[in-house]
Amino acid sequence: MISPQQVEAMIKAELPDAQVQVQDLTGGGDHYQVTVVSSHFAGKGLVQQHQLVYGALGQAMSTEAIHALAVKTYTPESWQATPAS
Repeated sequence: MISPQQVEAMIKAELPDAQVQVQDLTGGGDHYQVTVVSSHFAGKGLVQQHQLVYGALGQAMSTEAIHALAVKTYTPESWQATPAS
């Protein structure tokens, strides 16, 4: 099991400018949804953006500390254009 704060810290270690929202989907500490806003995503496709997030969480994913992960990624500009921002 891994805490939402640990998930956020792992992402910010790889993407220091990131704004990260972490939601535990089941309350069990192994199914998460993350929303990540970072300038590092500029010029990258959606798959590449998600790969950056998965890369930041690689160890937790490989040990199954995180069993399931839903990812939403945005550049700061695209985040400002979304109704959710």
